[in-house]
Amino acid sequence: MPLHVVRLGSARLEEEGLRIGTVRRPPRGVPKAEFASRNFYDVWLPDLAPSEELLKLGQAAAGGDEHWRTFVRRYRAEMKQQEKIRLLDLLAALSQQTNFSVGCYSANEQRCHRSVLRELLAARGALFA
Repeated sequence: MPLHVVRLGSARLEEEGLRIGTVRRPPRGVPKAEFASRNFYDVWLPDLAPSEELLKLGQAAAGGDEHWRTFVRRYRAEMKQQEKIRLLDLLAALSQQTNFSVGCYSANEQRCHRSVLRELLAARGALFA
């Protein structure tokens, strides 16, 4: 019953389950009724996305290691808020029971908050595909 970390908008994996969008904003130019059918997400969970300010830093960090390390440090700090810890614990526990996925739009997971999200969920015992 694994958890998948995916790029939103990509083809769904076999047995992927419910797709959760951990992004700050919905996809541009896509009607809400088509989010799932276009493989973006079934459920939107922006609470696990970087803050608006941090999102801008993350986008600027694409080219430099120092900026990326700053982004990671600040995102991890944001995820230490009690309500975010509860969400991470919930997703980790659900991964023990059912298939689902979390993701964002970025093409490069290594320079995306979802790579850090993967680490945070793993630290809470999440099972991954």
